Amino acid sequence: MNDVVISNDFTIDDIHKIRYANYERTKNMTPKEIIEHTRKEAQYGLDFLKKLKDSRGI
Repeated sequence: MNDVVISNDFTIDDIHKIRYANYERTKNMTPKEIIEHTRKEAQYGLDFLKKLKDSRGI
């Protein structure tokens, strides 16, 4: 989602932008490719949250 510009207020329009960008990235993928893509993106999010948690000593 590096290509999506999110507003400071994070509105419903931002959610639509994110969903549309994700659709565009995955529309020609097979179900197996979509699962792998989702796992990769989820792992990035989990790693980010772990680093955040570790940096705060939680």
